[in-house]
Amino acid sequence: MFRLSGSSLLVLASACILSAGAATAQTKIAIINTQKALLDTAEIKKAQADLETRYKPRQDEIAKLQKELEDIQRQLQTLGDKLTQQAQADLSIQGQRKQRELRRLGEDLQVDVDRERNTIINKSSRQMQAIVQKLAEEKGLDVVIDVTNTVYAKPDLDLTKEATEAYDKAHPVS
Repeated sequence: MFRLSGSSLLVLASACILSAGAATAQTKIAIINTQKALLDTAEIKKAQADLETRYKPRQDEIAKLQKELEDIQRQLQTLGDKLTQQAQADLSIQGQRKQRELRRLGEDLQVDVDRERNTIINKSSRQMQAIVQKLAEEKGLDVVIDVTNTVYAKPDLDLTKEATEAYDKAHPVS
């Protein structure tokens, strides 16, 4: 084993830094906010609108059930002592059933929306990745880094808007 003096260590560290600096000066880098680039595409905006339209009847049904449940709860609070025990029990049971139905419908809706949204996002993410790769090759970039992992970057290194535009051009919405 050998030992380096403090000054030898400093010279070695400086040489490594200078060597690394020379290598990074030749590397062309860009950044992208992949999530924003994807969410700003016409395809994703249309898919979101389609999802909202497709699931609106189920959301309306949930809203109706919520109103019915609120009405039952209001009746129990305002008329509770004026109702017979049997009427109170019936309203409570009816409220519990509506609550279970509301929970089940909400969970089912959430599962269906999440599944469809994930399918859309996964497909679009793969397509966006191909777009970013093509942009990087066209611009002669060595590395494209997502902003979520970036502490600082000059704004002119950002490919986000350009990636969205290229995506919309490559995948037009009909």
